[in-house]
Amino acid sequence: MKPEQQEKQPLPSTLYTEEYFLHACEGYDEFTATEGQHLSRRLNAAFELAEVKPGMQVLDVGCGRGEILRHCAQLGADAYGIDYALVAVKMSQNVIQAVDGVAPGKTAVMLADAKKLPFPDAAFDRVLMFDVVEHLHPWELHQAMLEVHRVLKPDGRFIIHTAPNVWYDRYAYPLVRIVRTLMGQGDQYPRDPRQFGVAVNQHVHVNEQSMWSMAQALRQAGFNGKVWLDSPPQNRAENPLMAALRVLAFDVPPFRWFFEREVFAVAAKA
Repeated sequence: MKPEQQEKQPLPSTLYTEEYFLHACEGYDEFTATEGQHLSRRLNAAFELAEVKPGMQVLDVGCGRGEILRHCAQLGADAYGIDYALVAVKMSQNVIQAVDGVAPGKTAVMLADAKKLPFPDAAFDRVLMFDVVEHLHPWELHQAMLEVHRVLKPDGRFIIHTAPNVWYDRYAYPLVRIVRTLMGQGDQYPRDPRQFGVAVNQHVHVNEQSMWSMAQALRQAGFNGKVWLDSPPQNRAENPLMAALRVLAFDVPPFRWFFEREVFAVAAKA
């Protein structure tokens, strides 16, 4: 471990309050409206990649509010969640108590660190890590991935979602801001893309990824897999010029590597 990495201490778990999970954490609108019965677009997209089946053993690393556990159990899988924020454990426990499905699987939640999972080797068919990567310093992420590798079955699958694509913020957003400023919309595009949306993410996002850095992190932890980018549906009917630019930005490599905003991965043990 490099000295500069050792100096970067884990984020305090106290940063993750009930206010954060209900007003800042991905999918909070859907969670608040349905008490976890419905997932947000991107959580649902990530969850579908897991292809959870009845009887599977599933681990949700950084389970947050617990709605993913609920969906796993309703599909008949045994779902276990860990989070290092006590408030997340309490919220998840409340959510899984409401599971009402056909032959629901077992559920359990515990307070634990992703870097030291309290499970035996080769215990899980699926390990999920949704919107967690960006909250772990590189050395933490590597250690957490080694733990995932340990607890994953030989034929198991590791599914990741993280956002934003750091290449968008660094390289594409400044171009977007210039174009929008020329169109008279500059006041809607602050200089710092982190000023969009939820301000607290400026303090808790410490390791945002590109497609390439995500693939490298997986390889270094002993995984083989596929990493790709995606984005929310784009309004391509805005005007002919913007429609053409969106096609170029979101459909054509290498441009899409910079303009797509979300990183997905599905991996297995190498």
